[in-house]
Amino acid sequence: MQLKYKLIVIVVLLSASFVYSQEKERDTVYLEDGVKANVPKVKWNDLINLRGYTQLRYNRIGETNPDLLCEQCDRSWGGDGGFFFRRIRLIFFGDIHERVFFYIQPDFASSPGGDRQQFSQIRDAYFDVALDSKKEFRFRFGQSKVPFGFENLQSSQNRIPLDRNDGLNSAVANERDIGVFFYWAPEKIRERMRWIAMNGLKHSGDYGVFGFGVFNGQTANQPDRNRGAHWVARLSYPFKFDNGQIFEPGIQGYSGNFVLPNVTEGVTVANENMEFTDQRAAITAVWYPQPFGIQAEYNIGRGPEYVPETNSIENRSLNGGYATLSYFIDTPSYGRVIPFTRYHNYRGGKKHELDARRHRVSELEIGIEWQPIRNLEFVAMYTFSDRTFEDALNPYNNQRGSLLRLQVQMNF
Repeated sequence: MQLKYKLIVIVVLLSASFVYSQEKERDTVYLEDGVKANVPKVKWNDLINLRGYTQLRYNRIGETNPDLLCEQCDRSWGGDGGFFFRRIRLIFFGDIHERVFFYIQPDFASSPGGDRQQFSQIRDAYFDVALDSKKEFRFRFGQSKVPFGFENLQSSQNRIPLDRNDGLNSAVANERDIGVFFYWAPEKIRERMRWIAMNGLKHSGDYGVFGFGVFNGQTANQPDRNRGAHWVARLSYPFKFDNGQIFEPGIQGYSGNFVLPNVTEGVTVANENMEFTDQRAAITAVWYPQPFGIQAEYNIGRGPEYVPETNSIENRSLNGGYATLSYFIDTPSYGRVIPFTRYHNYRGGKKHELDARRHRVSELEIGIEWQPIRNLEFVAMYTFSDRTFEDALNPYNNQRGSLLRLQVQMNF
């Protein structure tokens, strides 16, 4: 038997022995009368929780332009798209120690492009290590969301519009990367964040009052292509007023060098290693919907962008943002109804797309979300879009159109 197979057998046997011994271990405790009693220890599988959600979409009703596409948004836009799984996610999580929390989230609806759909891919795989008993100070190791932008940090399970805005989401494809992040928040503020989330007010998740981190910078599930790391910092604080209203402003920024993954042959690039400055700063303002809500963000920066006039890729300035208005209506008989509207725009390149594709986006969305029960949500959203997206294969490409987009989501 080859050495590597012997090692595998040894590891499996040792693992099985460890699990068996753990299940048989018992703690000795003392009852009130001083009598000893053996109580089973908590098993490792008692510490693992499971939840998830699934999103099914249809975008063909009222579609006026089949050439209107959005690669980073929903791949069933335009073309011959029909019913489409946007998300199929299972989340494994739990406190495996009083100061160690783990979180693993695969997605079974990844679409790498072409005719390939429903691929499994890791979205999150990290663990948090708390430095204190209140978990106010913690480090996060692994692949997780980069703390840049409130809407980027919002789960697709909670966000109201069907896709994230181009302006800030163009910073980090899939919102994630591998790295080490530090988060701090006082216990009182962490409780406030949990209250916002538990009451369905579309929170971003607990990413601390202050966050700082270093990460590869090539986005999720991509190999690092240079020796330099990106860094990011974020400051965000949810203020609570006497009437119960909560307002959360924030500021964030990141910097690093990005290596282009896909460049068409013949395109002129400023340097041979295809490495470009990648820097952004953004502001956030969130007035949580009780019942009227406003969520707005804007970012500026520099990054690679395709220039059709010269068939080249250059470092250029970029900017973009959005504003979302919503109103929460709770009914005892029909659940929660949320009418909303969002306008967003973006001018700049998308570094992770072919040739750092040049984008000029102006889009208005009007929709409604209905939650008859906590486990079921329906969204109808009409989109008016004006998109320019240009690369070496399609250098002069402006598409305008509108479409009705539908989604049903199951939470479990």
